Amino acid sequence: MASTSDIKNGLCIKYNNDIYKIIEFLHVKPGKGPAFVRTKLRSLTNGKVLDNTFSAGHKIEEVRVENHKFQYLYPEGDEFHFMNTETFEQISLNKNILDSPGLLKEGENVMVSINTETDLPLSVDMPASVILEVTYAEPGIKGNTATNATKSATVETGATVNVPLFINEGDKIKIDTASGSYMERVKE
Repeated sequence: MASTSDIKNGLCIKYNNDIYKIIEFLHVKPGKGPAFVRTKLRSLTNGKVLDNTFSAGHKIEEVRVENHKFQYLYPEGDEFHFMNTETFEQISLNKNILDSPGLLKEGENVMVSINTETDLPLSVDMPASVILEVTYAEPGIKGNTATNATKSATVETGATVNVPLFINEGDKIKIDTASGSYMERVKE
């Protein structure tokens, strides 16, 4: 058993007969009244996000997880296939478990959290950013760059990302996997 002082991002807990991963938390100590922890929890079974408040000192049941490095192989319908880089064992996961499946490129390494009690995969942690090539982008019209104007571009995985007007087909761009937003152009 853990208490609210042990809460941190990425912690997996049992709550309401389900397993949740803490994606955001904030310790609040108001001037009047007891302290509490405001959290944002994502269900690892159906992907729904839930806001919850725990009072200070509340006991929470922690789920023991192990993180293993897996390599993304290929998609098949709603299933995504991964291979353990140490044991070469292959698993397939539903796309609901993935945070941003549209940004996964074949050969990409990810961390998979596995419940040690049941040996079932709980969540997939992608790298903070990925570098992908733009396969389609409307040409930028000269003179339209006075403001922070953006256009949509399609990257090699098929995902659509809003990018600045100066990005063209064939450019490699860095994308934040948490928000799915453009970060910078990468020159090689």
